[in-house]
Amino acid sequence: MKVILTEKVPALGNIGEIVNVSAGHARNYLVPNGLAMVADEGNKKLLAAQQKSLGKKIQAQKDAANEIKKKVEGLTLELIKKVGASGKLFGTVTNAELSKELENKGVLVERRLIHLESPIKGLGTFTAKAKIFQDIEATFKVRVSIDPKQAEELKVAQEEALKAAEARKKAAAELKASGETATPVAEMTEEQRLKMEVDKLLRS
Repeated sequence: MKVILTEKVPALGNIGEIVNVSAGHARNYLVPNGLAMVADEGNKKLLAAQQKSLGKKIQAQKDAANEIKKKVEGLTLELIKKVGASGKLFGTVTNAELSKELENKGVLVERRLIHLESPIKGLGTFTAKAKIFQDIEATFKVRVSIDPKQAEELKVAQEEALKAAEARKKAAAELKASGETATPVAEMTEEQRLKMEVDKLLRS
């Protein structure tokens, strides 16, 4: 069912927009609460006749949107995450999470208004947009960093793996110098050993 929004309605649209909703939602909530009217020919003509007063409402919302844009534009959200063995995040960064982070900074932006160039699944800096109202948009950054505790654990694991590799090299050299032959075993490269140690830590 098509309705004309007479107020800004979260998750639906802005004032003056024609949107599709269920008949029940329109008749039981939107229309009785003065948030919308049925988009029939009569109401469309009425809307056209009320453009002046409607224009004032739209301008007020544009002004509010521009104030939000000033706060969001150029902002960088800092997120701390844990990563898996492949360096990927456990899950992706969601719009709801970004909306909450913006709210923590005193800016209210609905999650449906946030758009990412691509899903955030790893560490790094990413660009996001907030489509605040009609053609008013704000661009901000999302910087995802590894959890400091996990980073320290990885550093320790890498150092221990390197020490173990050096110890193996030293033992092999001493064995060779003594003329003894070690029992043949399938050898891994040092890079493989290091990755195995780090993977073990990440799974713990």
